[in-house]
Amino acid sequence: MAEPGLRPIDPPFVAPARCGVAVRDRLKGLTAEDQQMLRLIGGHLGSMASGDLKARCADGLEHDNEAWASRKRELTRASSARWAGAITKATHDQWALARRCQYAHLQSLEAGVQTIERRLSLAVGVKGTKGAPGGYRSQHEWFAKSRRLRVLRDRLERERTDYSAGIVHVVRGGKRLARNRHHLQEAGLAKEEWRARWEAGRWFLQADGESGKRCGNETIRVTPGGEVSIRLPAPLTYLANAPHSRYVLAARVAFGHRGTEWADRVAANRAVAYRIHLDAARGRWYITASWQAPKTLPIPLEAVLAEGVIGVDTNADHLAAWRLDVHGNPIGVPGRFGYDLTGSADHRDAQVRHALTRLLHWANACGVRAIAVEDLDFAREKTREKHGRRKRFRKLISGMPTGRLRARLTSMADATGIAIIAVDPAYTSRWGAQHWQGPLTNTKHKTTRHDAASIAIGRRAQGHPVRRRTAPPPAHRSDGQGHRTVQAEPGARGREGTRRPATDRAHDARRRAGHAGRTRGTSASNTVRDARSTGRWAQDPLLNTDEGRFRADLG
Repeated sequence: MAEPGLRPIDPPFVAPARCGVAVRDRLKGLTAEDQQMLRLIGGHLGSMASGDLKARCADGLEHDNEAWASRKRELTRASSARWAGAITKATHDQWALARRCQYAHLQSLEAGVQTIERRLSLAVGVKGTKGAPGGYRSQHEWFAKSRRLRVLRDRLERERTDYSAGIVHVVRGGKRLARNRHHLQEAGLAKEEWRARWEAGRWFLQADGESGKRCGNETIRVTPGGEVSIRLPAPLTYLANAPHSRYVLAARVAFGHRGTEWADRVAANRAVAYRIHLDAARGRWYITASWQAPKTLPIPLEAVLAEGVIGVDTNADHLAAWRLDVHGNPIGVPGRFGYDLTGSADHRDAQVRHALTRLLHWANACGVRAIAVEDLDFAREKTREKHGRRKRFRKLISGMPTGRLRARLTSMADATGIAIIAVDPAYTSRWGAQHWQGPLTNTKHKTTRHDAASIAIGRRAQGHPVRRRTAPPPAHRSDGQGHRTVQAEPGARGREGTRRPATDRAHDARRRAGHAGRTRGTSASNTVRDARSTGRWAQDPLLNTDEGRFRADLG
């Protein structure tokens, strides 16, 4: 149960395993005729996909199976039944994705409107709290936010109307690329370069697999030897160079990553989906193979924690990790796995994969079968209405690759047999720094706030409280009860700190005795007398030495 004033902490859970696999390879050795054929097929099917998406968006919430069957019949006449099925399925997925994004945008607008309304209702200059921001700093800012509130309300009303009517706005090829058409100089593109990327982005060259068919796909077929053949649409069958209206490419495919798994599926005629696309910036053709991963039974949380856990704190530029034993105690030194999220999307993705690879190798070397991470989601936490002028903080949380890292880590860990445990991220950084950063910092190693947070994450995954507690005093003070420790009261200052070593206190006692002209025995007797007079138990300064135990027993 959470402390008063704090929100409840959700229990940890084992993240589900990957549901699919995707591998990619470059189509090398394509002839000019092959590239021209791919452009013709992609352009023809792309125009059909654009028309089908327009029809689906026009149906809105009134779409049903009859409308879907009618659209598929129209597409079959101009292509084939399998191409029509692939196009309609891609259209439905794209419409559903746009619908989910619309709902997320609606929630973001509602949160922004509520935040501005609350802050406008407060007097100018009122300070906020940890749970909610205060009033605006000046009258000028208050006036500017009142105007922005009207703009957000108009947007919110339009989004609510569109969402209720089932209207979505989708741009095939990407909205960013469409906007670059009007800002070619800022984008660093010539008109011909933009046109090439725009056309390549709107092509359609993908087909779902079908188990039981030859090589797992009748539309785009890749044999175990790497031969790629495509079933041509009806208007282009006269260009076939192989039987059954097929066109065989001159390039050969050899998937390096998961190639054995792919070859086993193809040899067993199990379903494999393929997508062929052109990287217009580089002028290279690629083919991506994907298939569903077999479902595995969930592993109990107690089983994956049998060998301890590694707690991982996600940050904008690195992963802070620390290994914990089964009792929640940190072992060894923390690990730090950095990455650089500047540059292109491919570079950022490669940096994340490299950091996760090092983390998994470290986990295997330690013999740990579980990694605990925070279940982070900043979808509604990075708006400027919530954080105001904290631009650096908004940039920080926007730069954290939470979604990409979670998907990559789940997929890569499943291949190595390591389970991923998702924990509630509430108060992990604060409580980790409060209870673990100081005690674990020494002259040789400085524990960072992120390292302490990784310990808090690991302990929460194990079901232990984050707070460090010492054992209460024993029933009696003989050696049979073990070493004597002290449990500080909740109101005692510095109760979370570490106790000084016994030798330091003994040396201090000698120095105090020498300066004050008193013996060590007199100092010890005064300590015991003071403890008895106040009615509270106190730790003897001499701790576990023979002389200290003898004097404590004589009391």
